[in-house]
Amino acid sequence: MTWDPEQYLKFADARSRPALDLLARLAGDPARAIVDLGCGAGNITRLLAERWPAAQVIGVDSDPAMLARAAAKASTIVWQQAEIADWHATGTPDLIFSNAALHWLGDHQQLLPSLIGQLAPGGVLAVQMPANFAAASHRILRELAAESRWRDVLGGARMGSVLSPATYHQLLRPHCRQLELWETTYWQLLAGDDAVGEWMRGTTLLPYLARLDATAGERFLDAYRQRLRAAYPQQADGSTLFPFTRIFFIARR
Repeated sequence: MTWDPEQYLKFADARSRPALDLLARLAGDPARAIVDLGCGAGNITRLLAERWPAAQVIGVDSDPAMLARAAAKASTIVWQQAEIADWHATGTPDLIFSNAALHWLGDHQQLLPSLIGQLAPGGVLAVQMPANFAAASHRILRELAAESRWRDVLGGARMGSVLSPATYHQLLRPHCRQLELWETTYWQLLAGDDAVGEWMRGTTLLPYLARLDATAGERFLDAYRQRLRAAYPQQADGSTLFPFTRIFFIARR
């Protein structure tokens, strides 16, 4: 699965807002070592470095194109290419921050306690993940991929998933001394034609399109866009309302 930084950043403001909201909840926490897991193009990693200018900041991502975009602007940040599932901290970070990345990984029952266990005493795991998988945008995608014309090729594609807030609370609470957990629905107004389809092309569609050649990919996109237009009609001013729910937690070791 290959990421396209330009496509992902097409809605940079809307994609950044949840990370900014999570970052705002960390006010006052000192940090000497910070890791941004799933740093992507590095725009949020740079904000972490600005908030804690004396800290060593590491951005970790598996995609070389995203990391190249991140490293294109000079900084003191260290960029590392690694799969999050295989990553292990060197030293003991004071903050592990992850924005819109961990939903791609399975087995959160093992992953999240492991990340908390790598923190320094008093350290923080701060996570935001999409929790929009029951929305029409995602349901239509699953239904289309399951149709007979696509099933053989797309049957194994995975869009990621999250657990329920109650399950995360039960999972995380034994491993931390303080836990904040919440959900927010962002009522996003996206500009442009086929705006929801363009949003999805930047993230959720990637594992599906990766299994299709260019011609089949365009046919699949055309069918998907047609259904999205009915579910998310464009408004008179050209914008499209796209509600998007996200889950957050801050776990302090």
